[in-house]
Amino acid sequence: MNYRFQNLLGAPYRGGNTVFVDNTLLISPVGNRISVTDLVKSETITLPFQASANISRIAASTDGVFLVAVDDNSRCLFINLRRRVVLHRITFKKPVACVKFSPDGSFIAVAAGKLVQIWRSPGFKKEFFPFELVRTFANCNDKVTALDWSPDSEYLLAGSKDLTVRLFCLKKISGLNKPFMFLGHRDIIVGAFFGVEKKTKQVSRVYTLSRDGAIFGWSYDGNNEKLDEPQSPGTPEQSMDVDEVVNSNAKKRKNVDVDFDVEENDSSLLHKGKWELSKKDYFMQAPAKLTSCDYHRGLEIVVVGFSNGVFGLYQMPDFICIHLLSISREKITTATFNELGNWLTFGCAKLGQLLVWEWKSESYILKQQGHYFDVNTIAYSPDSQLLATGADDNKIKVWTVSSGFCFVTFSEHTNAVTALHFMASNHCLLSASLDGTVRAWDLFRYRNFRTFTTPSSRQFVSLASDQSGEVICAGTLDSFEIFVWSMKTGRLVDVLSGHEGPVHGLMFSPTTAILASSSWDRTVRLWDVFDGKGSVETFPHTHDVLTVVYRPDGKQLACSTLDGQIHFWDPMDGLLMYTIEGRRDIAGGRLMTDRRTAANSTSGKCFTTLSYSADGNYILAGGSSRYICMYDVADQVLLRRFQITLNLSLDGVLDILNSKNMTDAGPLNLIDDDNSDIDDGVDKQTQVKSTYDLPGSMPNRGRPIVRTKCLRIAPTGRSWAAATTEGVLVYSMDDNFIFDPTDLDIDVTPEAIETALGENQPSRALILSLRLNEDSLIKKCIITVAPVDIKAVVASIPFKYLNKLIQTFAELLENCPHLEFILQWCQELSKCHGHSIQQNSRNLLPSLKSLQKAITRLHQDLSDTCSSNEYMLRYLCSTTSKP
Repeated sequence: MNYRFQNLLGAPYRGGNTVFVDNTLLISPVGNRISVTDLVKSETITLPFQASANISRIAASTDGVFLVAVDDNSRCLFINLRRRVVLHRITFKKPVACVKFSPDGSFIAVAAGKLVQIWRSPGFKKEFFPFELVRTFANCNDKVTALDWSPDSEYLLAGSKDLTVRLFCLKKISGLNKPFMFLGHRDIIVGAFFGVEKKTKQVSRVYTLSRDGAIFGWSYDGNNEKLDEPQSPGTPEQSMDVDEVVNSNAKKRKNVDVDFDVEENDSSLLHKGKWELSKKDYFMQAPAKLTSCDYHRGLEIVVVGFSNGVFGLYQMPDFICIHLLSISREKITTATFNELGNWLTFGCAKLGQLLVWEWKSESYILKQQGHYFDVNTIAYSPDSQLLATGADDNKIKVWTVSSGFCFVTFSEHTNAVTALHFMASNHCLLSASLDGTVRAWDLFRYRNFRTFTTPSSRQFVSLASDQSGEVICAGTLDSFEIFVWSMKTGRLVDVLSGHEGPVHGLMFSPTTAILASSSWDRTVRLWDVFDGKGSVETFPHTHDVLTVVYRPDGKQLACSTLDGQIHFWDPMDGLLMYTIEGRRDIAGGRLMTDRRTAANSTSGKCFTTLSYSADGNYILAGGSSRYICMYDVADQVLLRRFQITLNLSLDGVLDILNSKNMTDAGPLNLIDDDNSDIDDGVDKQTQVKSTYDLPGSMPNRGRPIVRTKCLRIAPTGRSWAAATTEGVLVYSMDDNFIFDPTDLDIDVTPEAIETALGENQPSRALILSLRLNEDSLIKKCIITVAPVDIKAVVASIPFKYLNKLIQTFAELLENCPHLEFILQWCQELSKCHGHSIQQNSRNLLPSLKSLQKAITRLHQDLSDTCSSNEYMLRYLCSTTSKP
């Protein structure tokens, strides 16, 4: 099975800055991946590559072709955004706080520690050394925090932690070694921006913003042609040119022109004249600190975000407050304008919030928030269009798989959500929680319409429902019992006792009313819930049983144990069929606190979640490891291992640790050496209260450990999802680039198919294309068949090609405009081969569910359109005057 990474759900934003491309594409970092949100189509995708650590800074070129992403380890990716590929990589020597493309796209400014580096932007051409360092400014006395280019790409503003903003000239001016300094701020510089005159489009102002909520406006007097000593509050500073050697070496290269030495009569005159402080303004949000800002030159509007979740929109240079609103309870970590200036983006890293707000109409364009704690459980809807997630933040979110958006959040639970289950009707979702309740949610009205409780409080960790939806069962963590409720009445019907450990696995047989349960008491038990006979059969094991699943046809049972094995049972005869030893397969990754190497340490490596494919031929297994394993059930062999992440910000990704990071006090990364003075203005008592949840508990300063908590394969079999430390990873099957002929000989060629179509032999052409198994040719042959010939062509197709044909119909219904034509094909196929399809439903089930998903989606779209048209016609008829 060829599955590829498709999307990352669970958190639209994790930290860093956001950028707009082409006004409607929003780029945001999510861990070590990058998410692209199309605000017009209302869909989000995740780019198919990873950085080595969490991405902290991104920047896009003006034309939207290139993207630069820098992670926490100062490793940079240079990306072709339209092709979604990484072109170049480079590692900076210092931590990067800011990255900016020049407006003409020729240069990239990088704030690396105290240095401001100017790099020539690489292009499409492959080069041995694509990144070329052009200039380095080493004038700042502390870490550089803000950068901004002038519109002509010749000047650069750099703000730093030394409370100053400096004006650098990209070109070397004879006799000019003193960058102008904008002084007067009393806190760290957060932003510095050039302002231009609307008429002349020339730079005439500079705005500087500091963390204490001050904004200073500086005006430029170009009449002073003499390069005077700057007056207070600005002072000169001797420039440290550390890049002369670099430039001299660059000049010697072939086809490289790096000459920045110009004469005094240069047209750029920002270094001449005088800058004066014209105005001081304050946002007056103390004790909150200014954490993010942006400036739109065309509209002359500045947006600021604060540590208390408040943002402000101000018209400059008059400092008129347009909006001042609170959108979060945590600090706003990014605030960005789009190119037109009509949309604002706000991000809150701690809560995983991402908002796009249109300030003129005061309406939300996008409002998404992910889980801000680990996702514990996921569930696919029967039609595979929806994915529900439950997490430790007590919330349940339902996502549309195709768009990647969350459309409803349920927050009634008061403790962690541990299990989810979709009912067969597709419109009801069940959830179990540690708060002692099982709740039923209506996905039409978005409300909790039923709550199942017990006489005394229990903690539920597993959940199941029978096929008819009449009975709801939940397993407990503390009392080791299984509670049974009636869905219709909501009353507790029965309590199944017998387990001697937490019941972590629960599932009904897909074909019978038998309930299977697994427990830490080393047993799997089968229960006949409706007859009330108690435990029907017990399957003993040598280690704790962690989870249990049925094969979709109900003829096989799989369970995983604490020793890393997967056992396959025949539930009818009670016999052990196969055993897979998976501990070596899942082993890998060494924690910072491990005493043994990854090769010698397999303790704790076990599968905690299993999921059968739709046809039951293979099984996915995941657990406390960076790997997800796919096994062939019949042959008990490992087909493939998926590594869920390459993020070094997580623990357990590396097999070999660097010994220089180990100290006498323990691993270097676990030592709490954070400076308490860097608090962003949050009240100390409030911060301590939010950090220490329970009396005596200490905050977890360590890195998150990579693991997989839940796995689910979609009922269509075309995709699967995994709840991991990184979020919910969605993998889908991609057959577009696979050449897999099923019945190939010398006569089966594309030319032969074209010849058959030219000779008006549609049946022969379609069968040849199915034998060749190439999607584009199969679709072409289907489209060219006349409607009157469909019945005859369908009758001539052998049964072994039906699976591929049904898959093609499902794909055509998603994209093809000939709706009635494809539905006629489906109808004739069902009439002609209905008996064969019924007899082989298990093998055809994934393809049939894909077809059902496509038809259901089209039906919903058409029904909404027809209803809207009907209401419009009724309204028009009612408003027409009678003769």
